[in-house]
Parts: sequence; C-alpha cells; structure tokens
Amino acid sequence: MKRLAGFSTLALIITGTSGCGWLWGDDGYFRDRGGDYLEASQTPAMQVPDGVQVRGLDPLLPIPRRVADLSVEPGSSEVPRPQRLPFAAESGDFSLQSSEDARWLVAIRTPAQVWTSVRQYLTDNGFAIADERPQTGELVTDWQSGARLDQALARNLGLPADKEIRVRLRVEPGVQRSTSEIFLVSVQRPAGSGTDVPWPETSSDKEVDRVLLDELHASLSRTAQEGDSVSLLAERDFDAPSRVALETDGSGSPLLRLDSSFDRAWSRIGRALEASDIRVDDLDRTLGLYYINLAESADKEADKPGFFARLFGFGDSKREIEARAERYQVRLTSVASDVLVTLEKDSDTQAPADVARRVLNQLNESLGQ
Repeated sequence: MKRLAGFSTLALIITGTSGCGWLWGDDGYFRDRGGDYLEASQTPAMQVPDGVQVRGLDPLLPIPRRVADLSVEPGSSEVPRPQRLPFAAESGDFSLQSSEDARWLVAIRTPAQVWTSVRQYLTDNGFAIADERPQTGELVTDWQSGARLDQALARNLGLPADKEIRVRLRVEPGVQRSTSEIFLVSVQRPAGSGTDVPWPETSSDKEVDRVLLDELHASLSRTAQEGDSVSLLAERDFDAPSRVALETDGSGSPLLRLDSSFDRAWSRIGRALEASDIRVDDLDRTLGLYYINLAESADKEADKPGFFARLFGFGDSKREIEARAERYQVRLTSVASDVLVTLEKDSDTQAPADVARRVLNQLNESLGQ
C-alpha cells in the first residue's frame, strides 16, 4: 500500500510539472545556469563613510581577469585556472600556557601533526636526536655544546663554552579534542665530563627552558603560516604501537596487547575499526569502550536510502536493522605500560571466542597496515 501511494505521488508530480515553462524553460527556476559566469562583470567598489576603517579581504577564489573582459571573444582563448586557495594559520593555533611551577605550549593540532614539526625544530637548531618514542610522544636529544648549536639560539640561551645541554620534549594529547600539549625540560653538565645527569621533575634552569619554548613557539607559528604539511605515513607511525600481539588470557579468550599509551591506543583502535569496515554506533572514552555492530558496514551515509527509496518504501526499516544487529563492545584496558583490547557481548559477558578472534584478527591486520 505504501509503495502504491508512492507511485501515485510521483505520477501527480510528473503530470503537474510537465509543460510548466516556469519550472523547466530558459526562464524557469530549474534552467541551466552553467554558462552564467561568462556574463559576469565587475561591480564598483563599495563606498564607506569617511573616518571608518576598512580591512581588505582577499577572495578565496579570485575570478581570473580575462573571464570578465568583454574585449575577449567567447571561445577565442582558454579560461585561466583560478589561483590556489591561500592558507593562513589562526593566531590562536599555538599558545603558551603557564602555572606556578610549569610552562608548556598548546597547539590546536593533533599530536601526530605537530610531531614532525617539533622534531624538525630540534634538528634545524643543531640538536642530534638520541632517542625518539612516538608511542609515548617523547623526543630526547644528545648532549650538545654551544658551538654545535645554531648561533642565534646559542646566544639567546647564554650557554657557557664549558657547558653542554640536553633537551627532552614530550607531546601529549590535549584536554580538548584534536589539540596537543608540548612540554620541554633541559639539563646541563660540564663539557666533556661524560657524567649522567638525571632529568629533573621540574625545570632546573627556567630561563633556558623559557627561551627554548619561546623559540619552538615561534618556529611552529612560522611553519603554519608558510603552509605546514603533515606526512600521512608519519601520522600513522606516530599513533602506531611499537608492538602488537594477538594473545589469549587465562581463560583462553583472545586479546590484543598493544605496547602503547592509552591515548594513542584509543586513537589507533578507532582508525583500525574504520579500516576494517566495522560500524561504530557509539563510544565512551572514559570507560574505554567502542560499541560496534558487526551486521552493518562502517559507512553510515552509504547505508541511508535515497529520496525515491524512502518514497516507495525501499530500504531496510529500523525494525529490520535492529533484528539483524550483532552488537558487541571493544574494551581497552591499561595494564602497566601496555593496553589490552578485548571483545565483549556486554559488560558482564565475554564475546564467543570465534567472534572475538575474527574481530581482533581484523584489527590486528589493520594496525599493521
């Protein structure tokens, strides 16, 4: 009955609109507007009252001059391509924050996006990277004397000739989504002493750390204004755990063990679910849960019926979708320095071993891509 009503509605629409010039003709509402730009012309600049300050705006898609030039015969030359979209970073994308005993840098970028820029800052200023751990967001430099550093930076630091410096940078996910917090601490020792100086809990030389953080702030802002680019490979490697193992627990249930912090494991598992074409209906980061539906694909938009499908009753109803649903939850649990990933039917019931092994195998393969 519903489909018959839909066909009747379509027939009425076609009958009512056929022959209506106001809809389909050259002057109709749905006329072809593809060539309207050929008749475009420039208008005089807007006049403003005296004494009013005006800030100029650059057009995002400037119209090539020759398009509106009436002296050019139509079809006599090719239409030039529009200029590239300009990119400018917002001034608030990078900001320095401080408390009573700490100072750090906040970036409106994901940790993976700022990682390469932070590393580039160190190498550009003469620091050699001794250790880098993307899984924990840490970069540690080798001991460097002032003679081996960038001359301008060495002068700003005021590093004596008989001293060496070492820097540790830590990039962590920020409080807000898609933000990062960058912490920096340095230590010094007599040049050539070879003694091991432990990292302090707080800055041992706040002036030196202040200069380094200010220089990093300026470098990141400058890079963004010039149009920073993020390597997708670097972003993937940043979140990727250094080791992933498919194991079984004491009861024989399969689990994934990730050598990673919880923040990066959470981000990486989310990407692995999408790459495995597994539908995520909901999530709760506080509980470490992804609520999934194995009966549906990950692409929600592609599953939605179109206008005519809804009109004629095609497509699955909510009742049909709910009837075939296979709902589970992927749980992430921090254990020491690792994160364990398990599959549950609900909070009190483990998923069947064959289903859990199949899903965790898919995630394992996606994590390795």
